[in-house]
Amino acid sequence: MVEALRDLITGAGPFYLALGGFLIGAVFGYIVFRTNFCAMGSISDIMNFGDHRRFRAWLLAGAVAILGANLLALWGVVDLGKAMYLNPTFNWLGNVIGGLMFGFGMVLAGGCTSRNLVRVGSGDVRSFVVLLMVGLFAYMTIGGILAPARDYLQRMTAVDLGEIGSQSAGDVLGAVTGLDAGMLTWLVLAVLVIGLLVYCFKDESFRSSPANIVAGVGIGLCIILGWALTGLAYDEFADQPTNPISLTYVRPTGDTWEYLERFTADVVPGFGVASVIGALLGAFIGALMSGKFHFAGFADSADTFRNMVGGALMGSGGVIALGCTIGQGVTGFSTLALGSMIALVAIILGGILFGVFTPTEAGAVASAYALVLGLLLRAFSARALYDAFARAAVITSSVLLIVAMASIFAWLLTYLQIPQALAEAITSITDNRLGILFILAGFALVCGFF
Repeated sequence: MVEALRDLITGAGPFYLALGGFLIGAVFGYIVFRTNFCAMGSISDIMNFGDHRRFRAWLLAGAVAILGANLLALWGVVDLGKAMYLNPTFNWLGNVIGGLMFGFGMVLAGGCTSRNLVRVGSGDVRSFVVLLMVGLFAYMTIGGILAPARDYLQRMTAVDLGEIGSQSAGDVLGAVTGLDAGMLTWLVLAVLVIGLLVYCFKDESFRSSPANIVAGVGIGLCIILGWALTGLAYDEFADQPTNPISLTYVRPTGDTWEYLERFTADVVPGFGVASVIGALLGAFIGALMSGKFHFAGFADSADTFRNMVGGALMGSGGVIALGCTIGQGVTGFSTLALGSMIALVAIILGGILFGVFTPTEAGAVASAYALVLGLLLRAFSARALYDAFARAAVITSSVLLIVAMASIFAWLLTYLQIPQALAEAITSITDNRLGILFILAGFALVCGFF
């Protein structure tokens, strides 16, 4: 059946890629708009309100995409090894710098590239300008005035992993440990998928939030469909073979502007351009159905400048990091590529570090704001204020008790030389630096799920 589908799709590859990309993009845009899915918003929710539901939806999308993409590869539907994310050139510093730039940019622009794309579909003129800047700076970084700097960065810092095959977590672990890379790939997959699902669904507020569950599962399925379509359409004997890919929105945004300018030269759009146009239409339909379509503009010149700079940073950062919150955060992540994992972490850190407040500062500012507002509106009495401070003192005391016990425990570990014993145990398994780092990272990852 797979080969029959492959023969059908490759027989008219450009048509099916355009049609499929458009439909997948439309479903993606509709889901994002109706569920209010937003990577930047999820970070903001955590920082300002301690609400992890939208962040869990993002991770749920990643878990679904990882499982689906690798099952497609197992069934021969797509060869993930041909995806750009698993390129043996491991551009680790580019993933870090590009991810941080993208994270900072989405803070300034009030959302990532895909979120701004959906906002355009609902009538937001500000996001239209952001997408113009994303496309312009993406192309400037790919082959324009910023390309030499990007190329220099990659040549100076990239690591060639050609001897081990790719930058897949399984291949790297296989090279470090000497074990079978295929077995290790499925082991990493199982740990990540099970861990992410446990992290997502252990939270009662997330389990009782259908919109966020639908967002996570729906977006994950869109990524899987993208892999399936482009995997089946791949034809190595074509004049210009198109490697498998799924949803990503930085370079395709620039490609869309070029497509609109050169429509008569190539009427049928590629998968990326079609998915951008589809997302716009999906968001537009969602906005009309919910009665939320309206035009919105910039508040002032400062708002204009902030959004333009955010778009520029996302355009350049997305190219340097090879993706965005969807491109690297879900699509690339589904291939288990080390670069995608690094880029995802860098994007999240960029969103936090370059935000207006750190999580602690945001809590302090919110508390001060609530106090001032309550006094002005006379929303509470002196007794209520005293009770609030008393409860805060109790909570703070409990935290300080934890810190005190942690200090005692740290002293005990040092006295009993537990760290030295653990170091000996790990080095008895491997003395390879990368192997030790992977063991420690894996241990920390598993502990972090609970």
